[in-house]
Amino acid sequence: MMTRQPTATLSASHWQELAAAHLARAQRHTVAARRRRDFGETHPVEDFLFQYYPYAFSLLEIWQPGCGVALEWAEVANPPALPQPLAGRYYSQQDGCWFADPARLSAKERERLRWIATLLEATRDRPPNFACHGLHEWAMVYRGKEVRHEKTTPLRLPQAEIDALVESRAICCSHHDAFRFFAAEARPLNRLQPSLESRVESEQPGCVHANMDLYKWAAKSMPWIGSELLLDCFELATELRDLDMRASPYDLGAWGREPIRIETAEGRRLYETEQRQLAVKAVPLRERLIAALARTLAF
Repeated sequence: MMTRQPTATLSASHWQELAAAHLARAQRHTVAARRRRDFGETHPVEDFLFQYYPYAFSLLEIWQPGCGVALEWAEVANPPALPQPLAGRYYSQQDGCWFADPARLSAKERERLRWIATLLEATRDRPPNFACHGLHEWAMVYRGKEVRHEKTTPLRLPQAEIDALVESRAICCSHHDAFRFFAAEARPLNRLQPSLESRVESEQPGCVHANMDLYKWAAKSMPWIGSELLLDCFELATELRDLDMRASPYDLGAWGREPIRIETAEGRRLYETEQRQLAVKAVPLRERLIAALARTLAF
């Protein structure tokens, strides 16, 4: 198997410093979540990303450099065993260095990365929509037959008021993974009918869930895109989830969150303001993902 030399090399002392700093940053999110999991507790905002996106805490904690960067290993006196995941099947060794080697990608894995890049590019190039006002969470509990978080988080409004808002507002959810959780009676009320097959044609950069999914696509693109970008996407996703739940019909008072009352005109304006701010933050992350995938696929 032919390997391709990286374009940059980090000394052992340098990359170990980066790895330690990365671990400390990641543990600001993972330590409390791991403790809650171990004690059977849950947090409706902060634990969502670890539950909805099924990736281990270690994926965030263990630093990896990304494609194009080699890590010196030979200069370490009496080096210990190479840590996981650097000993994984995507890594090669050459001239005393370890690096993520795109030559180890299978044809199927390359195709998956190309599809992710295509979705990210299509989303980037589509005009954003900021008129949804977070109604997807309300559509999910419409008629009250199934309330996703009812065991941990109460609703802040009577069911009749929730249903009345869903029926009175235009719903325009463009995200398949949000739409699929709509109550069956709410699905026909959505002006769009996004599907798994049509997501490349429907996802748009104003969508809270599309921007939250940058973390998912980053995770699926590891180790090629690097841990710094992965954690950047995760931290944006935590902000998006916070907005998502504050604008929902759930009562988050027990977790110190004040609601964004999208049932009012003022609340809808506030939601749109925060949605736009977070969409701006997503732009450079999406571009970095696209660029990192292009570098990887160019090998």
